Amino acid sequence: MSRRSIEIESFQHANPIPAATRIGPLVVSSITPPTTPGSRDIPDSLEEQIENLFTHVGQMLDGAGATWDDMAKMTFYVTDPAASRPALNGPWLERFPDPVSRPARHNMKVPGGGPAQISCTFVAYVQD
Repeated sequence: MSRRSIEIESFQHANPIPAATRIGPLVVSSITPPTTPGSRDIPDSLEEQIENLFTHVGQMLDGAGATWDDMAKMTFYVTDPAASRPALNGPWLERFPDPVSRPARHNMKVPGGGPAQISCTFVAYVQD
């Protein structure tokens, strides 16, 4: 199996790392920022930051030949777990409406200090 870097249009890391990597059926993301697609700007609202994350993740899945159905786990790094859980639920249910077929999800509290209130990583498994 060969490893393939996944780059997307909506954001690129400043360091020499890809947005995600696919090796065989496994797709793993690097840290995904809540930046506005095509810029390094971070919106003020948590809801806009979450939508940006889902935009970036959707592009990574597409670039890896995957879909939301291939998602196995998403980890969200949040400055306020109490605020982020309900804010995530709407976009989460849009992508994963079936209660018997949802990926695992975890919110991990991280220190704040900048405008980013949330970021994420994910693991997907693609059955070609």
